Amino acid sequence: MANLPQSLSLPFGIGSVSATEVVGGTQARGRDRQMASAEQLVLDLSNPDLRENALLELSKKRELFQDLAPLLWNSFGTIAALLQEIVSIYPVLSPPNLTPAQSNRVCNALALLQCVASHPDTRKLFINAHIPLYLYPFLNTASKSRPFEYLRLTSLGVIGALVKVDETEVISFLLSTEIIPLCLRTMEMGSELSKTVATFIVQKILLDDMGLDYICTTAERFFAVGRVLGTMVAALAEQPSSRLLKHIIRCYLRLSDNPKACDALRSCLPDMLRDATFSSCLREDPTTRRWLQQLLHNVGVSRVPALQPGTGFEHMMVN
Repeated sequence: MANLPQSLSLPFGIGSVSATEVVGGTQARGRDRQMASAEQLVLDLSNPDLRENALLELSKKRELFQDLAPLLWNSFGTIAALLQEIVSIYPVLSPPNLTPAQSNRVCNALALLQCVASHPDTRKLFINAHIPLYLYPFLNTASKSRPFEYLRLTSLGVIGALVKVDETEVISFLLSTEIIPLCLRTMEMGSELSKTVATFIVQKILLDDMGLDYICTTAERFFAVGRVLGTMVAALAEQPSSRLLKHIIRCYLRLSDNPKACDALRSCLPDMLRDATFSSCLREDPTTRRWLQQLLHNVGVSRVPALQPGTGFEHMMVN
């Protein structure tokens, strides 16, 4: 029985009771040991001398510890310790003097916050405490060095974990902050992976009706998003990225659901999305090809009559 593979599913029925009991008991003892280990490491976070190792071990093993997020949130002083790690490196953000060791350590703290942001029992508490605001200085940095890029990407991962679950409450909170300009900044100057995560966040915000209305309420917001998306499309023509292109097209498609934005897209949608520039990128991605076809159909001149002057974004820009 000791040689049973971990993935083995024993059948229910005659002859399986003893095997199930043995495996179940072993698994229960394993879970107990894991939880005891997690609890000790969480306690270590409150000890400045033990914190660095605890951050490293918990971030590496966070997928193994069930209900780590509630444990982190409800343990005395733990969230304060994680925030202390974050705030402690603010002074080295500008001028940019962040070292790889500092970046790795704070990213381990951010990985634990991502765990809290992902868990259904702690997500709302995480938002109500406005903890994402502590990450925004990291998204506002301009340095492209690896320590800063790693910090930016891990911070985006926390926000991405929030929007991954479709909850209007999350979108409402994010829209009350500066998340859109910060994501647009990363979409312009980050690495491909950071750009992808930032674009995914904007996409998820747009997919919520509240988010779409927010972006399309003023010409300034719409054209800020449209300008960055257009710049990214032009860059992808030089250095293609299928996964990034997918999120960009989905953002454009969602924008086309708004009548004023759709009318504006007829003139500002990049020509490279209208021709065969990205044919090779989309060859193996039928979903994105379908999105692009729907986008082109939506912005086609035959879809609806053009808005009269003074009823769309052009009028808003004049004023």
